[in-house]
Amino acid sequence: MPIEEGLEEQALAGSRPKLARAMRFRDVVLFLIVTGFSVRWIANASAAGPSAVVIWLGAVVVFYIPLVFTVIELSARYPDEGGIYVWAKQAFGGFAGFITGWTYWASNLPYFPGLLYFSAANALFLLGAHGQTLADSRSYFVIASILGLGLAVVLNVIGLNISKWLHNLGSIGMWLPTVALVALSAVVWARFGSATPLTRASFIPTTHLKDVIFWSTVAFSLSGMESASMLGDEIENPRRTVPRAVLVAAIVVPLIYILPTLGILVAMPPDHVTIISGFMQSVVIFTDRLHLGWIAFVCAALITVGGLGQCGAWFAASARLPFVAGIDQYLPPAFGRLHPRWGTPYVSLLFLAVISVVFIVVSQIGTGVQGAYNVMVSVSVISFFIPYLFMFAAAIRVQRFPRPRGLIRLPGGKPVAIAVAVVGFTTTTVSCVLSLIPDPSDPNPMLSVVKVGGLTVVMVAVGVGLYMAGSARQRRAGGGTRE
Repeated sequence: MPIEEGLEEQALAGSRPKLARAMRFRDVVLFLIVTGFSVRWIANASAAGPSAVVIWLGAVVVFYIPLVFTVIELSARYPDEGGIYVWAKQAFGGFAGFITGWTYWASNLPYFPGLLYFSAANALFLLGAHGQTLADSRSYFVIASILGLGLAVVLNVIGLNISKWLHNLGSIGMWLPTVALVALSAVVWARFGSATPLTRASFIPTTHLKDVIFWSTVAFSLSGMESASMLGDEIENPRRTVPRAVLVAAIVVPLIYILPTLGILVAMPPDHVTIISGFMQSVVIFTDRLHLGWIAFVCAALITVGGLGQCGAWFAASARLPFVAGIDQYLPPAFGRLHPRWGTPYVSLLFLAVISVVFIVVSQIGTGVQGAYNVMVSVSVISFFIPYLFMFAAAIRVQRFPRPRGLIRLPGGKPVAIAVAVVGFTTTTVSCVLSLIPDPSDPNPMLSVVKVGGLTVVMVAVGVGLYMAGSARQRRAGGGTRE
């Protein structure tokens, strides 16, 4: 069935809307960095202490390397627009493809508010001491998040030839402050010592509940290498460009996670790290001690731009999923329309924007800023990793299909591809389970569990309902279902 389906996709390719190939190798590398790295996870890791470095390395082995190899394998086989949606569909049929695409898309609904809250928190450092008076203001975070989302939406509707510059600036805005943090921490460590004892024993991970829960967040923070594949038809020579770009980004991302984690610990003990703004807190500590306050201002500006660029990049990637589903008639045909002037999937983009605004507002109900942030992260992890289960399983199944000529293969071929996919699938499953466990400091843990579990179940149930409605619509139209 998947082989015939692949032939059918080729036959239909000529009837699909034509998208401009605006992304080159450099753009794809920067896109993968901005979607695969975020400074907000560095503070999260530092709160676990020096053992976070070992946990980072372990996650690279059991999750990141399998993810990179799997994306290289699948993106080379199926470079079409839609990425992970297409991969699951080719391996397991229409239902699996739709649920994969739907949950991947839906996972961004709680992800965008969390990302925008982080950007808003760091923007407060641009206002100095006065800005910190808004650190607990719900109204500020909601308004700032909606404004940031609006910028990402407008640029993406205009097109990737414009919005890619926000993505590229976002990538620079993410990694430049990490370089500055590492350099500042090295100077302060040499002159004043470390605020956190960096002994051999401190690097040994513990099995305390809080630390175990943190493991799933580390795995989630290393995700994103599949994102550029969503834009397959908008990338020059995607069958070769995407795998090469993945290899470059895969070297950069772990380094800019691990080194700054140590940098924050040089600035302050782990129990002093604030998850939302811990990165900028450490930069301010360093610049105050070295009398270089202007660096803190520049870093805050860069991180704010980085968050907006990351939002725009993920917005571009996830909006392509309902666009492709609309073309495949699993969603109303309007989702498959392109803007008459800019040639972008504007219906899909605007729909995602409206739902994201709802999540930004609803996430604040019954909780404060920090509580809302924690719930959004947990829901994002589980709903985002459901598609990963399909992706790793697809990497195993497609090994029985004929290989396209000139396919970039992993060292070791089929046995290695299957082995790394099994490891990735297992790690993803464990991460989903851990994400259901509330933080021990949560004042209302049962409410958090209900929110996380309930929102995840609702997301999947809505996806199943949409698929059934789409299949029924196809049957009434006399087209059958494209299974």
